[in-house]
Amino acid sequence: MKIFLYTAFALTAFAFNSILCRMALGQGEADAVGFTVVRLAAGAATLAVILALSNKTKSIAESGHWISAFFLFAYAICFSIAYLGLTAGTGALILFGAVQITMIAAAAIKGDRPGIWELAGVAVAFGGLVYLVLPGLTAPPLLSSALMAAAGAAWGFYTLRGKGSTDPLAETAGNFIRSVPMIVLTAIPFIGGIHLSARGFVLAVLSGAIASGVGYSVWYAALRYHTATRAAVLQLAVPVIAAVGGVLLLAETAGVRLLIAGVLILGGISIAILGRSSYRKL
Repeated sequence: MKIFLYTAFALTAFAFNSILCRMALGQGEADAVGFTVVRLAAGAATLAVILALSNKTKSIAESGHWISAFFLFAYAICFSIAYLGLTAGTGALILFGAVQITMIAAAAIKGDRPGIWELAGVAVAFGGLVYLVLPGLTAPPLLSSALMAAAGAAWGFYTLRGKGSTDPLAETAGNFIRSVPMIVLTAIPFIGGIHLSARGFVLAVLSGAIASGVGYSVWYAALRYHTATRAAVLQLAVPVIAAVGGVLLLAETAGVRLLIAGVLILGGISIAILGRSSYRKL
């Protein structure tokens, strides 16, 4: 039961990052840069407190890496700007599709030769992404889609750099703290356009502290009980949760294009992940 609760909470937290961001930006409660500043700062503060309470011997100053922090920063800012033009479900679908495709492609570049099912799955998933953004009345804005794909790639690289970490909580806290000066420097040219209502500020704090800080920590705790393949497949539930949350909380609609693209992207990635697992057992 504990494993189920950890996993369900973490996946729901990931989905709520999309919902909270869309809730703030889509309703004019915050701008993208201001939201990201508060989100990363709140995440850094929360993780620092969690790390301090966990009695870890490794200090924050010794944890994290600037390159990893850059990927975290790139993910967060592209994520926020992209949600100015995307619904919660569409954004989450593009994000997690790009994450998985990036990680599979990186493995192939490193010499992990993909099998036929893995190649087929990636082709189907990529076709689903292309179909989703093809010009048409129901297609999401191309620039927003490209930015979300960039956010997914950045998160994929961030995840790859974190694989094998001996202290994920400390590393994550260190990376969040290092990302704060990056977003602050980025915000300087936009200082005149930054606006956050009280509600927007609260949404950004919830996104950074709960959905990101606590969510990532719980996910790392849950990962100890899941194989890499199962963890990858489980994350495919995030776009579904985000889409349902968008419909219930934001009055968004899940059109036919999104449903078809979702089946193609999630189905293709499932084939690729399961195909990789089967190939390695041979």
